[in-house]
Order: sequence, then C-alpha cells, then structure tokens
Amino acid sequence: MDAESNDSQYAGTLRAALADLLVEQGAIHDDRIATAFRLVPRHLFVPLVPLEIAYADDVVLMKRDASGVAISSVSQPTVVALMLEQADVRPGHRVLEIGSGGYNAALLSELVGPDGEVTTIDIDLDVTIRARETLDAAGYPDVRVLRTDGEFGDPAGAPYDRIIVTVTAWDIAPAWMEQLAPGGRIVVPLRFRAQTRSIGFDLLDAESSGHSLESRSMVVCGFVNMQGAGAAYERWVPLHGGLVSLSFDEDQESEPVPPERVLDQPKASAWSGVLMNREEPLSDLDLWLASTLPGFCVLSAEPRALKKRIVAPVPRWGASAMASRNSLGYLTSRPAADPDYVELGANAHGPAAQDFVQLLVDQVRVWNENLRGGKGPTLRVDPASLPPDQLPPGFHLRTRHSHLTLIW
Repeated sequence: MDAESNDSQYAGTLRAALADLLVEQGAIHDDRIATAFRLVPRHLFVPLVPLEIAYADDVVLMKRDASGVAISSVSQPTVVALMLEQADVRPGHRVLEIGSGGYNAALLSELVGPDGEVTTIDIDLDVTIRARETLDAAGYPDVRVLRTDGEFGDPAGAPYDRIIVTVTAWDIAPAWMEQLAPGGRIVVPLRFRAQTRSIGFDLLDAESSGHSLESRSMVVCGFVNMQGAGAAYERWVPLHGGLVSLSFDEDQESEPVPPERVLDQPKASAWSGVLMNREEPLSDLDLWLASTLPGFCVLSAEPRALKKRIVAPVPRWGASAMASRNSLGYLTSRPAADPDYVELGANAHGPAAQDFVQLLVDQVRVWNENLRGGKGPTLRVDPASLPPDQLPPGFHLRTRHSHLTLIW
C-alpha cells in the first residue's frame, strides 16, 4: 500500500507483532511498555524505509558524518525496550532524553502520561528538526525538543525523575547527576574498557555520598558515540595491515602496544577446562578480565585474518586481550565433545606469551569458580573530587569527571 492513509491497518498489524515479539523474547515485562510499543507509529520516525523494515527488530541508520561514521540512528527495538524497563518510567515523571530521534521520546510520552513531561535534546540540528517534525506528525506535540550539547543536559527544565541517554558515553557528566531529582535514575550506555553496557544508575542519598550513583542493572548494547564536549573515542591500534586491531579506552593513552607483526611470533596456548554453552554470554567474564588483566584491550579480527590463521577464532564483537610493548594474548575457544559447548582458552605471541596465556586461563578459572552465574558486578560512580582513600573497594577507573568502581 502506497498512501499513508491506506497503510495504517497494516502498520498496526506489524506494530502489534513487534510488541508481541519483544514480550516473547523477554525484552518487555511491563505491560505499560508493551502498550506503548503497540501505540507509537515507528514508521513515521523512519519514513524512508519500507514498513516491514520499520517494524523489524533492527536499528535503522539515519545519518553518517563526512567520513562515513554513523552518528544518528533509530535504535533497535529490543534495546529500546530493555532501556525503558531499566528506567522504570512512571506516570507523572519528568524525563530528559539525551540523544534524540523522536521514537523513544514518543514511547516515553506514553509512559509518563498527560501529567508528565518529556524533553529530548540533541547536538545535531538535522536530528532535532527531524524529531520535531516526526513527533508532531505522530501526535506528540507536547514533547519538548531542544538543540543543545547533551553533556550539559537541560538545567532550565531540571530536576528530572529520569534521564535516559541514547548515545554511548565514556563518563557521567556532572550536569546529569545535578539535574536528577532525589531518588532519580539515569540509564546510560556506558563504555567501560572498550565494552558498552546500558546501565541503570540510582542517585544515592546526597547527604551521605554527595552526587554519587550506583548501578541497579546492566545490559550489553551498542550505540553511536556521543558528540560535543562529552565525546570520547577508543584508541584503535591496527596490526597486520589492519586485519587485526586492538581497542583501548581514553584513559589508556599510556598503555604500551605490541609490534605491528606480533602475531607472526611463535604462539603459546593454554586451555582452562572451563566449558561454556555456545549461547551463553561472555559479558560478565569480559568485565572480570577487564578488571583483572594488566594491559587489557579488546582484539577484533577481519574474516580474512581468521581465514589466514593469523588469529584463532574470536567473537565477532571482539575478544578480551592483554598487551605489552612486546607481547599479546587473547581469549579464544575450541569445540568441546558436546557440540553445544566450547572450551575457553588463550593464545599469546611474543616473549611473554607463556605468562600471558597462564594469567588468562587462571582468571577464567577464578571467574568460573567464584562468579559465574552470580548477580554480576555493581558499578559505583563518585565525583572526581572524592579522595581516593574514601572510594569503596574494587577495581577503580578514573575518568574526566568521575571515579568508577567496579565491585564484584
């Protein structure tokens, strides 16, 4: 059907099917969120794609920068739903969305109801113009749309009961904590040692902790990077002509990197005896390794690198690795006797290869024996002004504005 007026029934059918899928997959547990997905016409926010794509469980790219890097998208419905579940938005809440597009703001408007308020902001003029136009077309004229740098939030509209960030951040901006109401929550895709998770943080009692946050939930996700004053990018180190690369985070500028052809050096391997179902996520193990391995980084490989056997099989999203000025080790796996399982192990190259593989498999075993299947870590965010000796015990990471503490 070509005309907008003639495809509403078909769009509604697709919309209902998408909501049912998200409920079935466990992305949605709250009936109010499912209802919002059934009501908000996603196809109006992605007008240049067919209805079937608009209601597919997939991200829709909206804009690239001059170098071809994605800078704006309408997020995958599964991720949107999971973040809304994390946020626990209630009727009457005042909500700030950082990183606009319109669709998520419309869902939020349904959740806060007529007594609540939604403000959505973005640094990109094209994005805010599109958000305003599509929100009006979809029937959400009361949503406030502002063009401003998300690093500074929207002080004029504060305080907010909820702040939802829909771009990858490396730090928690002070303005976000200052603009949260007492008992407020912020949901933000936070990059921690080159791994991104949507984290739901609650604001702690200001009298006892100042402006501090503590995580209540973590979900692996991926978003376009934040722009403006809060932009922070990974450092990519190419190896073997770019067939393999290592990624380090902004705080790791001084980390040494191995020679470009380090993977040509003799290989050492070790196996942990730890079996994992092929469907079991590695996310908690990756965070554990990030908080225990010196020189931690993430190793990514092009298909040609696997075909040429430059590296052993690694996940498509990258493998936990450790690097020094002359050696490199990384997590890998091999098939187990049961075809549904793999055994975790490590490969390494360079003078320290044997030490690297031993350290990797030792930490895999520690995680398996003490942490696997548990509730996972908690992430605490404290202001940079807090003296280090007052931080809670755990793995500490210093960002521009904060102390991050990963507590197992």
